[in-house]
Amino acid sequence: MTPGTNLRTLIRISATAASIAVLSVAATPGARADDPGKILKGMADYLAGQKSLSAKFDSDIEAITPELQKIQFTSSGEMKMTRPDKLRIRRTGGYADVELVYDGKTVSLYGNNAKSYVQADLAGTIDQMINTLQSRSGAGMPGADLLLSNSYDELMANVLEAKHIGQGVVDGVECEHLAFRGPDTDWQIWIEPGAKPVPRKYVITSKTVTGAPQYTLKMKDWKTDAHTDGDFAFKPPADATKVALDSGVMIELDEIPPGTPAGAKK
Repeated sequence: MTPGTNLRTLIRISATAASIAVLSVAATPGARADDPGKILKGMADYLAGQKSLSAKFDSDIEAITPELQKIQFTSSGEMKMTRPDKLRIRRTGGYADVELVYDGKTVSLYGNNAKSYVQADLAGTIDQMINTLQSRSGAGMPGADLLLSNSYDELMANVLEAKHIGQGVVDGVECEHLAFRGPDTDWQIWIEPGAKPVPRKYVITSKTVTGAPQYTLKMKDWKTDAHTDGDFAFKPPADATKVALDSGVMIELDEIPPGTPAGAKK
């Protein structure tokens, strides 16, 4: 080997050894005083305790083709909510531009590409709406569990192992990096420390799907400004058509185009 090659090899070996050492220390019981469950509980309690919340997000979902090629689909959006019963989420990607609006009495789903919308009477809370929508439509809503008032219980329901990995930086913000394992999915979350412990990144890995596809959600611009009822009023465009609930429009909740092999969902 040439001196340059030897140096590059040494750098790679050193970096790998350092990474393994850091992970080993982080994963060793008693190596850190930080309790991942306590950190997660602090985040959940903070979010649940806010009357109003808003944030912007970027999401990536992976799908595995029959040829075992991993394809990633990317979207961006924003969320507004006022507890206990108002929520608005807009997500735009390459294959779907969809908006969900809930005013505590009616849930509306609008697909901008299809220029169509569906509505259903659904009086209750945000928690009840999310649970009902997922159970009735079968649509995956990764990340919605972070918005539930009992998000800690939901997140920890099937956890077999929890670790505090250490620190990580997301969008320039140093965060606590936590990793959790479950029977079907593993997931990681990066939480901003301090008085406002908001989640900054959330990754779900599907272990039961060949290729272990992942769903990644990055959140930013968290605010607790108050919203008005008008922020949650659904006004369909003049050229939009109202369709029946069983028309297939609700498939637009998915972040991958129809016919694509399923990606990572929680």
